[in-house]
Formats: sequence, C-alpha cells, structure tokens
Amino acid sequence: MIDELSEAHLLDRYREGHSDAFASLVKRHQGALLRYARALLGAVHSAEDIVQEAFLRLAEKPPVLPPEVVGDARRERAALASWMHKVTRNLCMDLQRSERRRRHRESAVAPDEAAEGGLAGVEASDTTSAVKRSLQRLPLDQREVLVLRLLGEKSYREIAQITGKKVGTVGWLVSVGLKALATELAPLIGGLPGEGSRRSGFSPARGEL
Repeated sequence: MIDELSEAHLLDRYREGHSDAFASLVKRHQGALLRYARALLGAVHSAEDIVQEAFLRLAEKPPVLPPEVVGDARRERAALASWMHKVTRNLCMDLQRSERRRRHRESAVAPDEAAEGGLAGVEASDTTSAVKRSLQRLPLDQREVLVLRLLGEKSYREIAQITGKKVGTVGWLVSVGLKALATELAPLIGGLPGEGSRRSGFSPARGEL
C-alpha cells in the first residue's frame, strides 16, 4: 500500500507523476506543520494558507533527500519533515515581516487605531486555551522551540536544523520557555513555578543532540 512507502519512495513516485504519492505526503506532514505555523503566527493569520503554500513549494520542487538517510524510513521522514518545517518557518517569517510593515504604515496614518487579535474571549478555565494563550505571550524564539519540542516531539538537533540555532541555544530556550509557562499556568494547574519542566521530562540537558 502507498501509505506504507517511505518518504524517498513517495518522492520518487511523485516525480514520476503519481498524485497519490503527494497526497500521502500531505497526510503525513500536514498536522505537524499546522501546529507549528499556528504557534508562530497566532490566531490572527491563517496557518492553513501558509501550510498550503509550503506544500506548493514541495510540489514545485521536491527535495532530494541526503544519501545517508535513504533506506532508513525513520531518518527519511525526519529529513523531509525538517525540510518542510524550514519552508513553513520562512513563509511565516515573511508574512510577519510583511505584517509589521503594514502596521507601521497604518500607524503612521492612524496611530490611534491599533487592531488587536489573538485569543481574547476564550474562557480562562479552559486549560488547553490557557496554554495556547501562554504560548502566544512567549517570545517567538521560545514559542517556536517549545512547539517543535513538545508538540512536534523533535530532538534538540532537529530543532537546531530547522531554526538555524545551536543545539545548546535550543536547550536553553526550551528550559526558559518551560519555566515561563509553568509560572504563568501555576494558578491553573496548582503547581509551583518550575515544576512544569520537571513534570514534562524536558530538562536543558547539555548533552542531548
């Protein structure tokens, strides 16, 4: 069955003109990319549009996987996922730069008319919504690595490859971000600041690659 083929086989099949191979790739990677884009962009922008554009990039110019990973299904999938996350990240950054320029132009014309987006109006008692709000309040670099680590289950090395940061920097950002989340969510979950990182099992281990 096509769903059992590895990424390298699916890419080869797609290059040969089989659209079902591309559909299978979308099915495998779409969920993780949507979570990533939503974390970077917040609720104001359409993560779906960004991810759709990322898959268009894949369709137009599918990457050639590194020879050293071909033949290992797990490593093939990780390599393509890393490529797709990089494309999605660049698209998100481009959109955010465009939005900053637009807001700057608008504020110059009507400085008193600042538009607000985000997750306002969501019930504070909803734990999932509270976590999302807390994530959106973190600096972008912390938010990005936490989404990749906690939701995408990426290793520090994979996050470093996607973001262009050093592995040690990724570990530090994960640690700082978790502490900030734990502090903010402590009243809701009944914990103490700093407990969140210990409970989740993610510590800034220097040696993790």
